[in-house]
Amino acid sequence: MAYKIKYDDEADVLTIVLAEEGRLSHAEEVGDLIVHFDEGGRPLLIEVLRASKVIPLMVQSLAKKEVLVT
Repeated sequence: MAYKIKYDDEADVLTIVLAEEGRLSHAEEVGDLIVHFDEGGRPLLIEVLRASKVIPLMVQSLAKKEVLVT
């Protein structure tokens, strides 16, 4: 399975496209993540806000095999 990943340096947003097909229904925001879902509740798109700061923290946490969401 391949995903499209795009980075907008002006907005500092990393976008991960999980599915090309499907109609966006709603989105849920959790901290610096916004997940967009289709009508069936399947995730279609993930946006990481403040990506230049958040992604390095995610990588560090995963390397330690622990994740702390604040």
